[in-house]
Amino acid sequence: MTVNLKEKKARRKKIWRILLVASTLVLGVIGYAIYWFFFDMNRLPTGEYLTEATSPDGTYTVKAYVNSPSLSVDAVRGELIFNKKNGKTKNIYWNYRESRATIEWLDHQTVVINGHTLHVPNDRYDFRREE
Repeated sequence: MTVNLKEKKARRKKIWRILLVASTLVLGVIGYAIYWFFFDMNRLPTGEYLTEATSPDGTYTVKAYVNSPSLSVDAVRGELIFNKKNGKTKNIYWNYRESRATIEWLDHQTVVINGHTLHVPNDRYDFRREE
């Protein structure tokens, strides 16, 4: 009888571990899906070209595009182009309620887009992540 009780406890423990691992995986997939659908800057709409500016040393170019959806407000997307890395691109700016873009380089790694200062290539501005 005691062997039977130990086997039941061991089986329950194994079932709980499996449920814990499975629920953790499901929650992880759901969390990543929410990030991918709503916050991933690589999924931003392309928009219409506005303007561009190249860094003083020619390493980077920032191009700005406006996205004008029919039922929503305008939004500006800034794309960083790595001129010395075969034109590799990265979205670094996304702000809504804007239809124009002013790009100014302060030095070879600091750019100001519509009043938001970014240190390229690592900084980003995304209105969805601001408080």
